[in-house]
Amino acid sequence: MAGRLKGKIAVVTAAGQGIGRAIAEAFVKEGATVYATDIDRAKLEGLARAKKAKLDVTSTRAVDAYAAKVGQIDILCNVAGWVHHGSVLECTEDDWDRSFDVNVKSMHRMIRAFLPGMLERAKANGTSGSIINLSSGASSIKGIANRYAYGASKAAVIGLTKSVAIDFVRQGIRCNAICPGTVRSPSWEERVEDLGKSVGGKDKAMEMFIARQPMGRVGEAWEIAALAVYLASDESAFTTGTAIPVDGGLSA
Repeated sequence: MAGRLKGKIAVVTAAGQGIGRAIAEAFVKEGATVYATDIDRAKLEGLARAKKAKLDVTSTRAVDAYAAKVGQIDILCNVAGWVHHGSVLECTEDDWDRSFDVNVKSMHRMIRAFLPGMLERAKANGTSGSIINLSSGASSIKGIANRYAYGASKAAVIGLTKSVAIDFVRQGIRCNAICPGTVRSPSWEERVEDLGKSVGGKDKAMEMFIARQPMGRVGEAWEIAALAVYLASDESAFTTGTAIPVDGGLSA
């Protein structure tokens, strides 16, 4: 079924690679007008039929200026994130602050900037707007070793999501979180490479990642994008305030 997002306007952050790229491509395929952003503008090259722009989601000024330029939208998909590796003992204050700035406060900035226009558009059109936040299975859903700051920040994303959902549930705005498990992406492959340096090589590191997956494999970015399309579409009109795991059974 194509055209599920026809007539809708979407903004996707971190659309240069991985999950963000897959979501932007899926939104375009389903008929949405897509504004694709990334901190690295060059990574957006090759993303067909999307309006591409560099955006630093850790800058309030940049986010506000971009929102003013884009105007009213129907869908806001917050994907930008950063993974800190280590326990509380390896987490400096800078690591903690960066984790929350990139993983949580960036969503706060984006929602504050775009929500007024989303409310106006939903009221004028008699439709609903959809905010989709990328959380993680490593959050309040499940404790994962060496994801101290990351897990805490992604748990905060779930709290943020539920708060926005309940505050605007009667005003035509839905807000949901997607909680992926381990997903194949350039950033994940970098983490595999880094782990390989301390465990005897990339192949050994890959085996360690796969071993903890109940399905015996990691996820693919398109599998996350498929849920994002559903949450962005009118098919999910009765769905808000949820945190949905897509993790191959990791949280079972």
